[in-house]
This record gives sequence, C-alpha cells and structure tokens, in this order.
Amino acid sequence: MQDAGLATAPVLRRAQLPGDLFTRQNVRLDSKNFFNLWRAIEEEAQTVNADLPAPLQIAHVMSSDWFDPELFAALCSTNMAGALDRIAKYVRLIAPMAIRVVRTSAHTTVTMEFLDPTEPAPSVFLAFKLVFFVQLARLATRSPVQPLQVSWPSPPTPELKSHAYHAYFGVPVMNTPLATVVFATTDVERPFLTENHKMWLFFEPSLRQRLSDLDRTSGMVDRVRSTLLETLPAGEVSMQAVSRKLGVSTRTLQRRLQEEGTTFQQTLDALRDSLAHHYLRTTAMSSAEISFLLGFEDSNSFARAFQSWTGKTPRMARSDMTDHLR
Repeated sequence: MQDAGLATAPVLRRAQLPGDLFTRQNVRLDSKNFFNLWRAIEEEAQTVNADLPAPLQIAHVMSSDWFDPELFAALCSTNMAGALDRIAKYVRLIAPMAIRVVRTSAHTTVTMEFLDPTEPAPSVFLAFKLVFFVQLARLATRSPVQPLQVSWPSPPTPELKSHAYHAYFGVPVMNTPLATVVFATTDVERPFLTENHKMWLFFEPSLRQRLSDLDRTSGMVDRVRSTLLETLPAGEVSMQAVSRKLGVSTRTLQRRLQEEGTTFQQTLDALRDSLAHHYLRTTAMSSAEISFLLGFEDSNSFARAFQSWTGKTPRMARSDMTDHLR
C-alpha cells in the first residue's frame, strides 16, 4: 500500500478497523473485516487514481524485493508450477480460502474459493489475487507472460476499468462463478530466474510450523468444512475419508465435533446447504451440475436433500431468489 501511494490511516478508517492494526503482532481478521479492509483499499485507491483499479495500482509497484511470505515462497520456486503448489499449500496462512490447481498437457487452471461462501468476497480481492499470479509469473521469469483466460464473478462493467484489466492481462476478463486464471503449460514450466532452493529450505520449516499451529488451534468444525470443500466434488464425503485427510480417527473426529455442539452429518448438511444456495443464487448451473459439486450421487439425491433442508425444491428456491432480486 505504501509503495502504491495508499495512506493506511484513511484505509483503516474506511474499514472501521483500529488505527494501529498494521503495527500489531499476530493479527487475525474474520472474513467480514478482511473483506471490509479490501473494500476500503479499493475506495482509497480511487482517490489516488480514478482511472486505474486498485489491484493494478499495486501490481505496478510489486517487486521481488518485497519480503511478503506468499511472494517470497513463490519466487524461490523452480517455476510457476512449483510456485502455485506452494501457494495452494500455505494460502490458509494468508486468508480463509482454498486454491485449486488443475493441470493438463496444454494448460494449468487455477481457481479460488473462500471457505465461507455465505460471505461473498469483494471483486477487488479476487482481482488482486489473479493480478498477483500473473505479475508473479512475469517478475520471476522476466517474460511478458500472458494468461489464456482470466475471470471472476461480476468483473468491472465501467468501460475504462474493463479496458485497464484487458490491457494488463492481454485478454478480456470474463464472468464466471469462481475466480479463475488459466496459464499455458509452456508458461508454468518456464524456469524462475529467482529460484533459491537454499533460502526456501531455511524458511519452509517456519511456514510448516505456522500451518500446523493453525490446524491445532482451529476448531474441528472449521477443519472438517475446509476438508469437505476440497473433497466434495470428488464424492469423498464419508466420515472415514475426512478422518483420513485430517489424520485423526473417526472416534476422535466424532468426539471433537460433539464438544463443539454438532455432528459430522450436521456439518456436512450445513455446508452443502450453504453451497447449494450460493450456486443457485450466483450461477446458472443445473441441478445435475450442482449435485456433482456437492458430492451427491445424482440430481435426485440432491433435490431430496435440499427439500429436507428448506422445504423447497432447488428450482423453487432459485425462482424465489430471482424474484427477490427483482
């Protein structure tokens, strides 16, 4: 923010956060305040340069000299493929989100999803993360890497800002349910000139410890939700599958959830219900597509479960949401 000419005091005032927030140690923000902070950054950035979106203002001053944990871990990697794997692994130290990396012989697709879909992420943050990925690739390879596709929910409609993103990415920004960037395989395999294996070996134990501490202090409900978000599309929704992922016995999992006032089935149903409403409200996906993402065997199973949660069919719920928006 300082390098981009964004004053911290007005940003924190806009976000209704303490004025000394950035001088405190070990600060953690919940999703609501985290998103409010990014909205405040966006508003302040417009007072500095109304023509250039906040993520691009920051990208233009982003440097390999920044000692930012995420940027540092990525720059030390062999290439973009390795950097994405590291970012996906340690992203929970940065924000309550999951990053998924899917590779084919031709391209690599990166998508982002927040662990709490009931609190929609502001477009400015999603845009910043996608800008970060592209700027990282360009910084580390010293090459004008151009993504094959960039998209996020409700990208900017003002023509000026849309053109600014188009000029930066080299491709027009599209509207998709999840924030997504697609790179060509040749770009993700391009060697990083910033690779530093020895420095990575020095810092990795600390990052691993922080991740372990986060897992240990997080509630079991949060850990189960996080794991289910990763495994739902693969249909791995059993307590046994989640227990294996978390490295605990099913008995321990049951006990910990009971201590937090819930059960595994209640946690699974609550997450599916929340995601179902999110997909029905924000996408045009069919019931079959949503049932797949939620780990149901078929759309009929999803429809029955949804009706047991809400008393409505998915079609009725979507119709009600559409009428409400009108």
